[in-house]
Amino acid sequence: MSPVMETDEHKALRAAVATLGKRYGREYLMTVHQEGRYPDELWSEAAGLGYLSVNLPEEYGGGGGGIAELSIVLEELGAAGCPLLMLIVSPAICGTVVARFGTEQQKQEWLPALANGTRTMAFGITEPDAGSNSHRITTTARRDGADYLLTGRKVFVSGVDIADATLIVGRTADARTGTLKPCLFIVPRDAPGFERRPIDMEIQSAEKQFELTLDGVRLPADALVGDEDAGLLQLFAGLNPERIMTAAFAIGMGRHAVAKAVEYARDRTVWKTPIGAHQAIAHPLAQAHIDLELARLMMQKAAFLYDSGDDMAAGEAANMAKYSAGEACVKAVDQAVHTLGGNGLTREFGLGSLITAARVSRIAPVSREMILNYVSHQTLGLPKSY
Repeated sequence: MSPVMETDEHKALRAAVATLGKRYGREYLMTVHQEGRYPDELWSEAAGLGYLSVNLPEEYGGGGGGIAELSIVLEELGAAGCPLLMLIVSPAICGTVVARFGTEQQKQEWLPALANGTRTMAFGITEPDAGSNSHRITTTARRDGADYLLTGRKVFVSGVDIADATLIVGRTADARTGTLKPCLFIVPRDAPGFERRPIDMEIQSAEKQFELTLDGVRLPADALVGDEDAGLLQLFAGLNPERIMTAAFAIGMGRHAVAKAVEYARDRTVWKTPIGAHQAIAHPLAQAHIDLELARLMMQKAAFLYDSGDDMAAGEAANMAKYSAGEACVKAVDQAVHTLGGNGLTREFGLGSLITAARVSRIAPVSREMILNYVSHQTLGLPKSY
């Protein structure tokens, strides 16, 4: 497959998901927000159609595809105005890590349920005092007989209240050197000592953000995912799909905003012609469309590299895709709101809430500044300032 040209199967998937998205749309998601619940109907129907699991192995109930296919699902739902944030977390990050590194028992327990949407898994890496510096993670797991005792804190963890478990990034002591190395643990939602507190967010989202406290959470040895000595490899196996899927989330949102603005500018007439005939309106929307298309190209390249098994090249491309999509999304939403003027801030058109939502794609899961650092150091070979 070319990283640029989509296959007929991809085009068919894109069209089918778009059809599903249009049946739900932005109004459905806004209603879900207002009622304080989750988009269970959309999640269940998407699961039944196999869209939540296109990236998971066929032998565990998945579609046997990759992040290329899952990013199409998220982008098209976003373009319809009803993206599912947990698509990034549950099948993309956690599903990928378990499929690639989990034991056979972990795969049997989790992958079929993640595939059919009956169970979800959250992902906890960010800490209050670590931020972008994952080397400062202080959540530690120490051996206690055959078990592990996990202690620490996490912040900005999505959907913990609905997830059956959370994949927690902790650190264990290397027996040879005494240094701490990253490891991944599956922590059940009802584990003693595992507490969550909702973070009061300005952003409107069905999926809530949480701060987690782990106070000596006792886990059996089989809660460890993969090899204790392969932590970083396993961690980045989940982080690259996260960046690619965040790009898909941003591109879908940007497309939705531009489509709304184009529809409005085509009909809105204040003088003799529709406002869309004026280049001051038309050109910025055309630029927004171009930037979104360019971001999608980099996202497709990143997905192709990742699905091909080239983790190193995928890391660079995934960071670039996330950066370009975040920038394109923010500009697209801004221009869409501006095109509608005062109407762009009314609940009727549903664009105002996207102003805050669009910022997320610049901030999470890694800030644009840290991506620029990555490209400066890893790609251009410039020295570090930290």
